[in-house]
Parts: sequence; C-alpha cells; structure tokens
Amino acid sequence: MTTVFPDTGVGPLLRDWRERRRISQLDLALRADSSARHISFIETGRSRPSEDMVLRLAEQLDIPVRERNALLVMAGYAPRYAQTPLDDPAMASVRDGLDRLLAGYEPYPALVVDGRYDVVAANRGIALLMEGVAEELLTPPLNAMRITLHPAGLAPRIRNLAEWRADLLTQMERQIALVRSPELRTLYEEVAAYPVPDRANRADRDGDGRGADRGRERTPSFALPLVIEHGGQVLSFIASIATFNTPMDVTVAELAIETFLPADRETAAYLRERLP
Repeated sequence: MTTVFPDTGVGPLLRDWRERRRISQLDLALRADSSARHISFIETGRSRPSEDMVLRLAEQLDIPVRERNALLVMAGYAPRYAQTPLDDPAMASVRDGLDRLLAGYEPYPALVVDGRYDVVAANRGIALLMEGVAEELLTPPLNAMRITLHPAGLAPRIRNLAEWRADLLTQMERQIALVRSPELRTLYEEVAAYPVPDRANRADRDGDGRGADRGRERTPSFALPLVIEHGGQVLSFIASIATFNTPMDVTVAELAIETFLPADRETAAYLRERLP
C-alpha cells in the first residue's frame, strides 16, 4: 500500500518551482542526483523527501533562502537559515562592510535595500539626489520605490519617467513572482497606482531625454539610463544591482546594493564638484 503525504504541501510547491524554472523532472533528477520517478513521487505526495533532498532540490531550482525555509517547514523539518536583524551585533561586519562600500563609491550615488525595497543604508550621493523630496517620504523606513515613483518624490524630476517607471514595475513583478510576498504585492499596487506627472513623457518629446542639453555627450545605449534633473542640471546614470554570493541568512540574502554610475562626463563632474 502506497502512503500519500498531501498534508505536507511540499510536493506541489516544488513542482511549482520546477515549472517556473522550465525544468523537466528528468533534468531536475539528474542535477540533484536522484531519479525522475522519485521526483514525481515527491511532487505528487507519494514520497516524503528527506531534509537533504529538499535542500538539494531547492539549490538546483535556485529557490530564494526565505522560500527554502518555507519548504523545509512544509516537509516537516526545522528552518535551516536564520533571519538575523541587520542591527544585531552579529551583523556588525556586514554593516561595516556595506558602509565602507557605500563611502568608497562616493561621490556617485549608492544605496542598500532589503527585500521590501526599504533603504537600509545610503551614501551622500543618494542624499544629494533626494534634495527636495517631500518630508513624509523621508520618514523611516524610507522606501526606494515610493521615493522614486511618488509625485512628491523624484518622479517629477525624472526626464524619462515613463521608461524608468515601467522598468521598476517590471522588476517588482519579477520579484513578486519569485517570493510571493503579500507585503511586496501591496507595495506594488500602491506605487503602480501613483499618478504619473505631466512631464513624464518629456524625454520622448525632446527626442533624447535631455532637452536643452543636446550638446552633451550622448548617454550610451547599452543600458536604460536614469535621466534626472538636479539643481538645474540634467544628470544621467546607469544603474547596477549586486547581491551577496551564497548567503546563509535570510536578511543577508535579501539585501541588494544598487549603484549609479555616471553615464557621461558632465554628470561625473557635477557630482565631484558638489561632493568633494
């Protein structure tokens, strides 16, 4: 007689992750040193996976650390990964490292956000760009998406807001599909509903997003730039995002370091002048 474990719920969750990754049962079995038959039994609840098997499958499916804990619990095991608050003494080396990284990147803007896009650290370059943002948006916890897209935030000064907004919302949609966080979904619905300032399409009307600055060196086309006004100057940045390699803590796993590289000489010179 075959025993079925539908109450664990881990099988359907693993199947969902496998299908999202577009990996067949056979491919997953080969990667996890198992068999397609065993994978099938796990997904249908006919077999309860061992703790080691849950972790191996999660690794091969590139499942986020927080979700790996959820899979372990659903399979009847204790969570494997801690979730240590960033202000905990045990995280001192992480905080110090982030602070040094952000300071070393100055005068260019850089910040660190958590899994809800709340800002946990930022440098003087970010503080400079946020001049003029409404006070209510700067009350902790600061949220990068709110500050960027709110009509009282950076949105009115972003020359290519239509493109930049679409890119940020797409990024959030990918993240929601990955972690299925109700908090993140609520944030997405909030920022997606913000009214778009009338100036949002000015970049399109100007042709290159620079208006009177047409004589400047053109922004490279290899990545979507953030084109934003500050102090009567039009600045252009290329953004990049970095995460920790093989994190063993949920908090660290969800941290992202976003840096903004000047896309032209004028932007770099302006920042060096303002933040010597």
